[in-house]
Formats: sequence, C-alpha cells, structure tokens
Amino acid sequence: MSTTTITLSSKGQVVIPKEIRDELHWEAGTELTLIANASGVTLKAVPKKSGRNLADLIGMLKHDGQPLSTVALCQPVDLNEEDSLDAS
Repeated sequence: MSTTTITLSSKGQVVIPKEIRDELHWEAGTELTLIANASGVTLKAVPKKSGRNLADLIGMLKHDGQPLSTVALCQPVDLNEEDSLDAS
C-alpha cells in the first residue's frame, strides 16, 4: 500500500492522488466512508450494491405449462430417467 502526504484546502477538501486512486480502483463517483478515530481519519470505499434485492427476483424464472405442486417440486430427480429421454 502506498503512503503520501496531502494538504487540506481552505474549503476543507483533499485530493487523493491518482496513483492511490488507481491502486484502490477508486473512480469518479466512488462513495467513501470517512471514519474519525483518535489518530486521525480512515477512508473506506462503500461496497458497491448489485442493485437487486430478493424481491426483485420474484417471477424471474418462468414456467410454461401447468403449475407444479409442492410435492412434485420436492421429489428427487432420477437422472437415469432423463438420460433415457435424451437418447430417444
């Protein structure tokens, strides 16, 4: 990890040098968390969200045909039976 010295501007701003941004893969728009501690501050990138949650996935997989019962869905699959169907 790199170490560098930067200067706080009159507006309270700092510039993170390009070589450090590149090393951390921080691009424009990266959200950062600033954590104050006894010795100063720590900057951490906010983890990127995938943009999906479980509710977004409902209905994603479609089934054509009659609805299957819970019993039918829970039955084990016999791979030998499927193999014989593929061969025909």
